[in-house]
Amino acid sequence: MKRIFGLETEYGIAYTAGTTRRLGPEEVARYLFRPVVEWGRSSNVFLPNGARLYLDVGSHPEYASAECDALTDLVAQDAAGNRILADLLARAQRALTADGHDGTAHLVKNNTDSAGNSYGSHENFLIRRSMDFSRLTTTLLPFLVTRQLIVGAGALIPAAPSLSPQDQGAGGTVFGLSARSDVMWEGVSSATTRSRPIINARDEPHADAEQYRRLHVIVGDSSMLQPTTELKVGSAGLVLDLIETGVPMGDLSLRHPIRDIRLLARDLSGSTVLESAAGGTRTALQLQRTYLEHARALVERGDHSLGDDAVAARVLDRWTRMLTALESGDVSSMAGEIDWVAKKALMDRYLERSGADFSDPRLARLDVAYHDITPGAGLLSSLEASGRVQTVVGPAAVDAAVETPPATTRARLRGRFVSAAHAARRDFTVDWVHLRVNDQAGRAVVLKDPFAHESERAEALIAALSADADPDARMRP
Repeated sequence: MKRIFGLETEYGIAYTAGTTRRLGPEEVARYLFRPVVEWGRSSNVFLPNGARLYLDVGSHPEYASAECDALTDLVAQDAAGNRILADLLARAQRALTADGHDGTAHLVKNNTDSAGNSYGSHENFLIRRSMDFSRLTTTLLPFLVTRQLIVGAGALIPAAPSLSPQDQGAGGTVFGLSARSDVMWEGVSSATTRSRPIINARDEPHADAEQYRRLHVIVGDSSMLQPTTELKVGSAGLVLDLIETGVPMGDLSLRHPIRDIRLLARDLSGSTVLESAAGGTRTALQLQRTYLEHARALVERGDHSLGDDAVAARVLDRWTRMLTALESGDVSSMAGEIDWVAKKALMDRYLERSGADFSDPRLARLDVAYHDITPGAGLLSSLEASGRVQTVVGPAAVDAAVETPPATTRARLRGRFVSAAHAARRDFTVDWVHLRVNDQAGRAVVLKDPFAHESERAEALIAALSADADPDARMRP
């Protein structure tokens, strides 16, 4: 089996004022994207590594990874996005200082700001057009509702869940599994912001529409730890494999998925009893165990889409150990791999030393600092330096992913085209499917197959551009 994976991550902008005036996100975003606009004449560009970088609504920088058909490539691409944004931030900070601003700009890879606005980390999975989409979503939804147990980012949230759009929740603050759970209002919908669904049903395949559909999951948290990213996408990929291969799992659908996702966000044990649509009850842990055991059998047959048997085995191992830890009541062994466990461990240490509770504003600052990718400011870099967290791909792989697209998808052609067009100083247009040189000949190539990393027409177009290359041209912002 083969599958295309992708991640889209929105980053929050914050600014800590000094003695000069405070800057809003819009002003900081202009500094941040100044090199991007100078390089690509737009704040919406495709990069030589095949990824897309743009400024989204609300002054949120967004990095959409290149198409990956291997999970390790996706983890490297995601980490490369952090590296690219952190580099742009460092350059923006120097420009701010040069213009007389003595405050500090920050980029935060989380899912909510101080005003309660939510922004996302979206997962994309290529699926077959022939699949029954209704059956897919019915089987996948219970998994996504309960997945926060194993891959949530952790967050400070209201103690009582909001069960209607008008209700804001109440009763103080608790540590929960996810900040995204409280902003989901439908299971499946084509909306994204007005009434956020767990699965976005908008049909934009970015591929041959007769063969493929793109499954767009918008419920997930932005992951900081590489093992969490790998488990988040890998476990969902295996569940999709189960559905696509027709493995019978019975009716796992939930009677109240939107209520359940909120209740589960406040249950760090997974013991909340959920009503099944078909009758009866299950706990979140029991549901996750059901998916895991089916996925284990699938991997043992070698019938999976994660790109490598060793990667699939690693996903299963981490999934198993996390559920076992939850069942034991002690998840401390997973603090180096799973975001919510790592974050809660940091908060628990602070609470023990201070005697405070979760309403302490310093805990809210710690929550944000965990997701801060600002060079020298975030907590994660110190955790990595001390060896307290694990990685999936090494620095060399991340360095390569900053500059180079995945070698086995059409992103390889897109990235090389972008590099060649810039080196030749030619005007061009590119998106997920099209490559076009904007000259009198109007030369263009359509890449409908995301798995096709070779194309005679694309190679000819790249070769023609390379013949005119300027060796001093910059390859990326």
